[in-house]
Amino acid sequence: MSVTAAPGPVRTARTGAGRRLRVALYSHDAQGLGHVRRNLAIAHALSVVDPTPDVLLLTGAPEAVTAHRPAGCDLVSLPAMTKNGSGEYGARHLSVDDEHVLAMRRAVLTAAITSFRPDVLVVDKHPRGLRGELEPTLRALADAPTKVVLGLRDVLDDPQVARHEWRADRGTAAVSRWFDQIWVYGDAGVHDPVLDLDLPHRLRERTVHTGYLAHGRQGVLAARATHVETPYVLAMVGGGSDGAALAETFAAMPLPAGHNGVLVTGPQMPAEQRLRVRRVAAGRPDMHVHDYVEDAPELLAGAAAVIGMGGYNTVCEAMAAGTPMLVVPRVTPRKEQLVRARALSAVGAVEHLTPDRLGTCTLAAWAADAVARGPRRPAARLDLDGLARLPHLVTDLVGGTAARKENADVA
Repeated sequence: MSVTAAPGPVRTARTGAGRRLRVALYSHDAQGLGHVRRNLAIAHALSVVDPTPDVLLLTGAPEAVTAHRPAGCDLVSLPAMTKNGSGEYGARHLSVDDEHVLAMRRAVLTAAITSFRPDVLVVDKHPRGLRGELEPTLRALADAPTKVVLGLRDVLDDPQVARHEWRADRGTAAVSRWFDQIWVYGDAGVHDPVLDLDLPHRLRERTVHTGYLAHGRQGVLAARATHVETPYVLAMVGGGSDGAALAETFAAMPLPAGHNGVLVTGPQMPAEQRLRVRRVAAGRPDMHVHDYVEDAPELLAGAAAVIGMGGYNTVCEAMAAGTPMLVVPRVTPRKEQLVRARALSAVGAVEHLTPDRLGTCTLAAWAADAVARGPRRPAARLDLDGLARLPHLVTDLVGGTAARKENADVA
């Protein structure tokens, strides 16, 4: 049975080696910035542990974290990969084939993590890493004292697709062999990926539903604050790789009377699409377009309303701030955002609109109504305190309270 950790005072973390706690956070980051932004939020949350841990972020999207790292946090940049519309992976920048770039990433991961010798390794979403790139590292750590955690977001995909991919990746065997715990960054009362994956009882006993990683994201000093004139309606499309349709529609929509529009296209939006968005917004003194911002939580908190694609981090930041949000989710090739939008709409946390209904008049009508209604209050039962629980989970792991991994060979 899954359990939910409760927040409380964070105890001092000591290791047997008499040094600071070491935590490694891995995310593959082949599309968008959601995985690494979630790990960055975790890194900041762990900074309340006394003494402050050493945290190593391993990511293929360093542009999202370079200016935001907390004290004691360093970065290892992996050769970047991207995923095309068919779901196939390849090098984002280099002219090498996919097997070559994967071999490079595998070598960097193994060297960095095994030499860092973390007390805790948190693996985002893929228990074997992207296409198995983390397996050599996990084998090397099998006899080490490192505690290994699989972090899962609230929604993986449509349940049938999520279960099929989990089985194809031999996820249950990997977690049984190499992992001490599973952390679900969500509220089981809203959506439970553990049920979607049909995990066996022995793994459900290792699972902790942390709550959404929502409250606590503000207050991290950004290197550069975005200047905006209030009041404003905000649009964010994540990394931007597939957000052009929503961005162009927002750039052309009529805004509520007296409001400005702020649009963040994301650093991964293709240059030609970004140019089209800017052309649509050109000549509008009430519409301001940014490629990337360093203070997204603060922008979300200050907005009168927000329109976005429904990625995990944007939704969490909007819910934490109580900002009314309209989610226009991605529906292909994955339905993760659609499943999340429906689940959170059901508890009154957001509203959603499917992309086939996207239009300037529809967005304008929603924005006018949202700013008139004011801040949204999600249902009281919605758990947004995951970031406050993570320091306790980490220190408990180091204290040896986690379930032991199995010694059976991986199938």
